[in-house]
Amino acid sequence: MKPAKPAMPLGWAPGSSGIEDLAASVHFAFDEAQIWLGEERMLLMHSSALGSLRRQLIETLGWERARGVLTRMAFASGQRDAEMMLRRYPGVPDCELLRLGMLLRSVEGIMKVEPTAVEIDIGRRHYFTDCRWNHSIEAHVHDRDFGGHEGPVCWVESGHSSGFVSRLIGRFVLHKEVECGSTTGCRVIGMPLEDWNGDADDELRYYQPDSVVEEIVALRSQVTVLQRAVDPQVLPHELIGRSPAFRAAWALAERAAGTPTTVLLLGETGVGKEMFARALHHASPRAAQAFVALNCAALPTDLLESELFGVEKGAFTGAHQSRAGRFERADGGTLFLDEVGELSTGAQTRLLRVLQEGEIDRLGGSTTRKVDVRVIAATNVDLAAAVARGSFRKDLYYRLAVYPVQIPPLRERREDIALLTERFIARIGARDGRRVGGLTDKARHALLAHDWPGNVRELQNAVERALILTEEGARIDADALFVGVPPGRCAEAPVDGRGHIALEGSPAVTLGRFVDQAIDQGIALDVLETALLDAAVARAKGNLSAAARLLGLSRSQLAYRLKKRDQ
Repeated sequence: MKPAKPAMPLGWAPGSSGIEDLAASVHFAFDEAQIWLGEERMLLMHSSALGSLRRQLIETLGWERARGVLTRMAFASGQRDAEMMLRRYPGVPDCELLRLGMLLRSVEGIMKVEPTAVEIDIGRRHYFTDCRWNHSIEAHVHDRDFGGHEGPVCWVESGHSSGFVSRLIGRFVLHKEVECGSTTGCRVIGMPLEDWNGDADDELRYYQPDSVVEEIVALRSQVTVLQRAVDPQVLPHELIGRSPAFRAAWALAERAAGTPTTVLLLGETGVGKEMFARALHHASPRAAQAFVALNCAALPTDLLESELFGVEKGAFTGAHQSRAGRFERADGGTLFLDEVGELSTGAQTRLLRVLQEGEIDRLGGSTTRKVDVRVIAATNVDLAAAVARGSFRKDLYYRLAVYPVQIPPLRERREDIALLTERFIARIGARDGRRVGGLTDKARHALLAHDWPGNVRELQNAVERALILTEEGARIDADALFVGVPPGRCAEAPVDGRGHIALEGSPAVTLGRFVDQAIDQGIALDVLETALLDAAVARAKGNLSAAARLLGLSRSQLAYRLKKRDQ
């Protein structure tokens, strides 16, 4: 083990500021009962609650397993804090980044870190610290609940520090309490695992998965599989959703799967009508046959009919050979007609004949062909209104609307947003060779706050964009998901460097809260007046006339107050 060094290495400035900027990253969203630290949602928790959690884990799992659970949980938390710091302070020198990370523990109310020796070089993946942890919240609650301690008890803090630095330098770093005292503070050494030369093997087991916990997870997975086996409302693998509205839509569609009935899928653009149609086909007796899809709005009117019904050679200029249409290609299977409301009048007439008679005529042909096709149509327009306007045939409408199924928009199935996002991250990440660490809390909040006018398709596009913008291994933040200001940004009040809430909002509300806080803090009137005068003069860069205008005073009034203050 390295001895403690008497001084900081070059570049370390323990007396410099930074707490103010870190405190400003803490925001209180009073209207939504939320507290944010950067991209992470936080909570204020009683120290007694932390003590209760530790005590119950110890009583349930025993000392060793309880310590392992808390250490591994904190390790993951430390990695997230490191990611936040790397995003917030790009290009900051290594020593300064580490110092800010230590100050962050003070902002979070965990402990005060006082380093004795520090070495860090992220480029060379080198790290060593010898620190004193003072005012540890974990040591405090442990002593209160168990009447003191002899060995290490700062399990959460050790795990967090190890996770934080491991994320910074890209190799596993272990922090070990070599002295632990609630009054004198805890002495902690931090080094990469290899530098411990076996002295930390006893600590390493707390960072490794517990076999008992793994067994519990495996059993839970088996239970989930069994539940899915008996759940009558399990969705096909193509469909993702657990919301009641989405499951009800699929349950309705599934009832028609075993019949040749024409199904009309209704819903806004991007809700996943084609995925529904594919799932319906795969659940039908026609699953082994072809599934053919056509977007009726994607083709010009003069090409749409030939694409649907086929064309004979010489039927029109450019028809150099005979070609089967989509109906013939789907014979025995399913034809999905998306945006069916965009069909021309002629195509509507021919489609009606196919639905009634099961027969088609190729363009320019004289031979009638029988086809056995199950039609699934979809539209995002009101076909009944189109019938009233005369733009859609009434008889075709009734043929298509035998079995309508309404697919809910994404804003009405918000429970499914997280599931869909995870699936898209996995699918697109595998396709593009991109790996990320999931979503930040702020990103999840923004996803749920957005109305998604483009529905599932818009969500998929947002995830694809975010994967491009997010660094390898990092987590997706709200700014990567949305162009411009992410949704769900409510009025927030940041904390200033003195630990006070810097209130924002309307002038009347701000003034009222400011007055309440000044009275509660016992701030004298002359102190407030002096602070206002000095701030105005500083903002006006010494121009007394400009400063007076900021305060709503005349220049002579301001000069009088300044003179009176200096007497």
